[in-house]
Amino acid sequence: MQELLDLQKKFFRSGATRPFAFRQESLKRLQCALRENEQELALALRKDLGKSSAESYMCEIGMCLNSVREALNHLKKWTSPRRVSTPLSQFPASSHILPEPYGVALIMSPWNYPILLSIDPLISALAAGNCCVLRFSRSAPNTAETLENMLSAIFPREYVCPVRGDTETAQQLLSLPFDTIFFTGSPGVGKQIMRSAAEHLIPVTLELGGKSPCIVDSSADIPLAARRIAFGKILNAGQTCVAPDYLLIHRSRKEEFCREFARAVREMLGENPTENEDYTHIVSERHFQRLLGLMQGVSIICGGRSEKQRLCIEPALLGNVTPDSPCMEEEIFGPLLPVIPYDSLDEVEEFVLPRPKPLACYIFTQDNTVEKRLLSSISSGGACVNDTVVHLAVPSLPFGGVGESGMGAYHGKTGFDTFSHAKGVLRRATWLDLPFRYAPLTGAKQRILRLFLR
Repeated sequence: MQELLDLQKKFFRSGATRPFAFRQESLKRLQCALRENEQELALALRKDLGKSSAESYMCEIGMCLNSVREALNHLKKWTSPRRVSTPLSQFPASSHILPEPYGVALIMSPWNYPILLSIDPLISALAAGNCCVLRFSRSAPNTAETLENMLSAIFPREYVCPVRGDTETAQQLLSLPFDTIFFTGSPGVGKQIMRSAAEHLIPVTLELGGKSPCIVDSSADIPLAARRIAFGKILNAGQTCVAPDYLLIHRSRKEEFCREFARAVREMLGENPTENEDYTHIVSERHFQRLLGLMQGVSIICGGRSEKQRLCIEPALLGNVTPDSPCMEEEIFGPLLPVIPYDSLDEVEEFVLPRPKPLACYIFTQDNTVEKRLLSSISSGGACVNDTVVHLAVPSLPFGGVGESGMGAYHGKTGFDTFSHAKGVLRRATWLDLPFRYAPLTGAKQRILRLFLR
């Protein structure tokens, strides 16, 4: 690992990654590789997670292609110096901000979206002019192998190097002085990343998770809300960092919502969802058993059937939920949705605000006053009104957490900035050198200084 880091730092110091043409060509190579390897990547996702080819394209491969197109369309503007104002006290001079790459970036990706959450930050890192070591999760081995083969075929390892390996490999990487670290995963591991990075004062970006609330008020279009919330829990079998984690619904609309949710699940997955081959399975036996445990001590409003052989769990609504229920003590990361009725928005805020800030907040309402109040009072990494999850697919919106749900953000220009250092540059002219700043600072000079600096 040390030899690999030295190799990449040497390549970065050569200046090869900095020119606009090099970055553009690298992104085009990646774009072509994604298109040419689409079938192999989809097959790997099917083997690892049971994802259908349609879901693989919609949520991973297609989104990566969208991101790389966004980068190619705007790269020239992103890499250009940005002129800013200069105070009169510095006359004659000009000021600009020059984005420069950090150097060698370490990207650590998770298993739940192993293509999207590897390639999307890689796009930002390459657009910014960095070299990159990309460490994959062991829990999606087929996808990791396919990505490794794809990236190794188009990039030299001194520029982009995919790495597979166990926990020891990850620890070795984290002990090294990379120039920036980008991590997607759990808050617990995120804290370990920060501790390791602190040893070398490495800037980190942490994309974590948390319990993202979904709030449905009395004015909401219930059939539409139920369908879109079901979509957010069916997608990747709820194994999504921004999946709705619990539902706060106005008491007057609860029964209707539960009926419509069950109807939406049947329409999307059929009468027996666990037999639907296009429905993603739970990643491992351990996570399967963990999710079954979260259904203990509560009532099952609808769904919840499981198939151990396929590691499938039917989307379920959970009732009789209290703040102390196991399903409310950790991020669910599966197709279960606790349902908690409320009578007033005061109750909603009293429930959500004392909890750690979530990665996403979903609000279903047709009342602008309710929308503005909840967006203003609830701090979250991102928010989506009258839908779930899809804000993730907008490249021009920053995606990231706040508090325990993460720090820093990426996507589009925000991702470019995340992997860049914004260097402030002042350029002084030489044709005039005003004397009032030089010692001795006489009374007259001080009066002149006060005119400019106030």
